[in-house]
Amino acid sequence: MTPTIAIIAPGAMGSAIAARLNRQGVKVLTSLEGRGSKSRARAEAAGMQHAEDQRLVDEAGVIFSIVPPSEANALAQRFAVRLGRAVHAPLFVDCNAVGVSTMTGIDRLFRRAGARLVDGAIIGFPPKGDDPGPAFYFSGDAAPELKELTKYGLDVRIVDGPIGAASALKLSYAGITKGLVAIATAMVLAAERAGASSALKAELAASQPQLLARFAKTLPDMYPKAYRWVEEMHAISEFIGGEFPEALIYKGAAGLYERIAADVSEEGDACGRIDAFLAS
Repeated sequence: MTPTIAIIAPGAMGSAIAARLNRQGVKVLTSLEGRGSKSRARAEAAGMQHAEDQRLVDEAGVIFSIVPPSEANALAQRFAVRLGRAVHAPLFVDCNAVGVSTMTGIDRLFRRAGARLVDGAIIGFPPKGDDPGPAFYFSGDAAPELKELTKYGLDVRIVDGPIGAASALKLSYAGITKGLVAIATAMVLAAERAGASSALKAELAASQPQLLARFAKTLPDMYPKAYRWVEEMHAISEFIGGEFPEALIYKGAAGLYERIAADVSEEGDACGRIDAFLAS
């Protein structure tokens, strides 16, 4: 029997996953409570059906939480008690880039409520068309139950570990990929301020052409996402641990992404200077 799956919320990733599931015949529910016109349009285009919270609990076999990290706790609290009281409660899968301590806190909340939780990590870009799409890593006792979602176009990978293991993987991977974007952004802007941007571009082209090609894609792609990466960088810093000096790297990255986010919203010139560097 084809499952019914709930995805909260219909952002870029959530709606793209919903569209893929919908093409496989899966009924996808969502909550549009408090959502704006763009979210509603994405949900409609992806074939998602709006449902009140109780209907989500009653009909779905799985509820995916895919929201900005700062909203993960609130969404978990919103559903924990309701799921604990349900006769046939769906699995709640937290797929947000939160810290391991946050995830274990959510796990305690669900255990107290008598509800079931899976720790999830999505690595990759939103799926498009027939491309492979992102990898879905799941950990926790109930994680193997999600393996059947491979039948519906999702690349499911089970992490042999407790709640927190999938989140640790996500933070480690993001610390490398998004950390590299932060380093490149910081150095491009610093070189530009010092009048060395042309020389830096030439040296990268000569000695690190693969890195330069990567930056040409990943730096501009970061601009609209920078506001979401701020909290993630703080989570990575906490994950490393304050007793290790390298944790400060990610506190600095959080500040950088906060500055880029402000630049985007206020139409500053940092992004323009990066674009000029890449185009020169």
